[in-house]
Amino acid sequence: MKKIQNGDTVTVHYTGKLEDGTIFDTSLTEGREPLTVKLGEGTLIQGFENGLIDMSEGDKKTLELDPEMAYGQPNDLMISEVPKSQVPEGVQVGDMLQAMSNSGAVNVTVTEVKDEVIVVDANHPLAGKKLIFDLEVVSVS
Repeated sequence: MKKIQNGDTVTVHYTGKLEDGTIFDTSLTEGREPLTVKLGEGTLIQGFENGLIDMSEGDKKTLELDPEMAYGQPNDLMISEVPKSQVPEGVQVGDMLQAMSNSGAVNVTVTEVKDEVIVVDANHPLAGKKLIFDLEVVSVS
């Protein structure tokens, strides 16, 4: 049975959970396909990709990833205030907005609504969180 190595194309079913058991993403939802990815191209979070190495077709595994191997720790520099005049009317805490940065469009989450400004956070929503993935390798090529 071939062991997964960098450069292999891997198809895997996965379920991503938080420590409290909340599922944030899964390929097992009806109508979804397993994830197919070529390892070593940097398209997956580091810990997920590293966890697939040396698995084989049919293998199952649970990975526990600290934030440093997932989306990192939240960065205070990614939090900013925006004048209310620059955002849609009626914006509420928890809303997702798209903002423009030097590197293009970025998704931000509204974390606070004040009188004149709103506070937005451009950190990944899973930054600072430990992630748990249940993996099942479907195929390796």
